[in-house]
Amino acid sequence: MLSTNTGGTAVPRQSGSVAIKPLHCPPGASLAPGGAIGLIGPVTAQPDPDRRPVLLFDGECGLCNRVVRVLLRLDRTGRLHYAPLQGPAAQAYLRAQGLPTDDFSSLVFVPDWSHRNRREYLLRTDGVVAALRTVGGAGRFLGGALALVPTGCRDAGYRLVARWRYRIFGPWRPRPLSRPDWTSRFME
Repeated sequence: MLSTNTGGTAVPRQSGSVAIKPLHCPPGASLAPGGAIGLIGPVTAQPDPDRRPVLLFDGECGLCNRVVRVLLRLDRTGRLHYAPLQGPAAQAYLRAQGLPTDDFSSLVFVPDWSHRNRREYLLRTDGVVAALRTVGGAGRFLGGALALVPTGCRDAGYRLVARWRYRIFGPWRPRPLSRPDWTSRFME
């Protein structure tokens, strides 16, 4: 039940004086003494565990796994999550979006996994830029610098590296992560 609202917020007028604008309480809220809005009942909202950016990468590529480990080190807040393109979560996503399920030469950045049904993904270097900006810190700077290069030039370089990555870096040989808590950031 809502209580009657007699409070308000101050809104400046053009003449410099202040007028009181009526304040409307959201459903489930009431105006507490002193004009503060308080919730009625306990708060049970939990953060959505799927609401996170996810980077889909070639899980068998030595270069790709090294890049993921660099991103893990840069991401001090743990925002970005990862899934190998060969895994069931990534394969289901690729099928749902109509993307190739057997071409692992491109990474896919999904900005919000909780809305993975939307066509809001970024491929190749646009995905790299978004991932770098997501991890913040030095990654934000690197992503901004990379974004200055025209997409066509970036993607041409990406395709060249993608073609030679197995010859130069070889396949990934699994090894333990530097920090055990990083394991929770990977989806299968």
